[in-house]
Amino acid sequence: MSASVFAPQIHTSTTITSRLKPKPKHRIKTSVSLIRTPVIQASFSDPFVLQLAETFEDSLSPSPSPSLQKLRDSSAESLLSIPWPSRKDEPFRFTDTSFIKQSQIHPISKPPSSYHLTNISNDSHLPNIVIVDGFILNSLSNSSNLPHGVYVGSLLNDPKDKIAQTLTKFSDDFQWGDLFWSINGLGAPDVAVVYVPAGVRVENPIHLSYVSVEGGEEGSNKLPVSNPRVLVVVEEGGEVGIIEEFTNVGSNDKCYWANSVLEVMIEEGAKVRHSYIQSQSLNSAHIKWTSVQQKSTSTYELVEVSTGGKLSRHNLHLQQLGPDTSTELSTFHLSLGGQTQDLHSRLVLDHPRAYSRQLHKCIVAHSQGQAVFDGNVKVNRYAQQTDAGQLTRSLLLEPRATVNVKPNLQIIADDVKCSHGAAISDLEESQLFYFQARGIDLEMARKALVFSFGAEVIERCPYSFVRKQVENHVKELLSSTSQGSSNAAGSG
Repeated sequence: MSASVFAPQIHTSTTITSRLKPKPKHRIKTSVSLIRTPVIQASFSDPFVLQLAETFEDSLSPSPSPSLQKLRDSSAESLLSIPWPSRKDEPFRFTDTSFIKQSQIHPISKPPSSYHLTNISNDSHLPNIVIVDGFILNSLSNSSNLPHGVYVGSLLNDPKDKIAQTLTKFSDDFQWGDLFWSINGLGAPDVAVVYVPAGVRVENPIHLSYVSVEGGEEGSNKLPVSNPRVLVVVEEGGEVGIIEEFTNVGSNDKCYWANSVLEVMIEEGAKVRHSYIQSQSLNSAHIKWTSVQQKSTSTYELVEVSTGGKLSRHNLHLQQLGPDTSTELSTFHLSLGGQTQDLHSRLVLDHPRAYSRQLHKCIVAHSQGQAVFDGNVKVNRYAQQTDAGQLTRSLLLEPRATVNVKPNLQIIADDVKCSHGAAISDLEESQLFYFQARGIDLEMARKALVFSFGAEVIERCPYSFVRKQVENHVKELLSSTSQGSSNAAGSG
């Protein structure tokens, strides 16, 4: 759909189915504020959430960083009136989080032992931060060979909080967070910081390696939870690449919950290229928040590939805080088992001449698998001459595979060029026939078409070594799935 005339609001929706005790506040005299907590509308308490919050408070000792402790205190206060989400809540209408609630949740209160660390390889040639079960491991991280003034490391490495004080001027209120955002704020043992001063261009991308070690055995009902948190600040005219990679050590059947938050603040004329790769255990819960704030003439580019998790949900919220901003979002989700792959995105445009493009693609190749896309683009009154486009395409390869798609374009400005679209299908017979007519067998044709569907997003990754790694991983997953289907058909 295209709109170039006044359109007050446009909404579309498509669905296809084939106990915390209050504690006195800490009196800390500091001007530092790295907190973004939601404005709470509810006035009641959820006993389960309160009990969970108490468990988190008891699991961590007070932080030596005033700003981090303030974050925890504020998050604890907000949890007093946030209920656990249910299918009755609109943001979770298609996403069932009950298996988390029904598990024996316990926070991971210390880093893994040295025995487990030997199983974590760090062959990255890039400046990197290794975060294991939410804890930053300086022994495995590398912050050498960085331009002058660039900081990559832990907030706790500076006991005088100078890093936080440097970042204070970039802080802003964030009002979109939900329960999982607040849980992360309460349970975060540290904050990883990537700081790029004005005018500095970081040649090599910063690699953020998130590794999950602790986990319950399949069927044990134990669900250890980690809360890694990262803050990225790029000053005026700076440029940096960020690679987030989520993996686990050991069996791919481990049960755990990774509850991650990434905040990105991009100043005037700065640029951030963000690659996000998620391939965690197929019995894990992976819930991630990404909050991006862009000043005028800044650029943010995201390429996301998500293939792991029993439940994988990405809350992606962006706000353009000045004119002439550019935002490009490319995501590919793959559900090969009884997985839920969920993307909830929100882009708020308030200033003139904004540019945005969003491409979301997903493949559901299991009868019990599902994908969810809830994409919101809001073009407010002063965002004149905006050019915004959104497209979601889904490929369903099994009869009972499910995708719930809800593109949402709200336009209040009257001088814009905006479009969005949604398409859901299986592989087309004409495409398969084209291959067969040229002597290519049906199985090979299906493999090529299915991979090429996601390759459109994978190819947008700006780093060739990441692109190659992801390509091989996706091909391996698709190959194992097709072999499983062939064996099942043969036994039948």
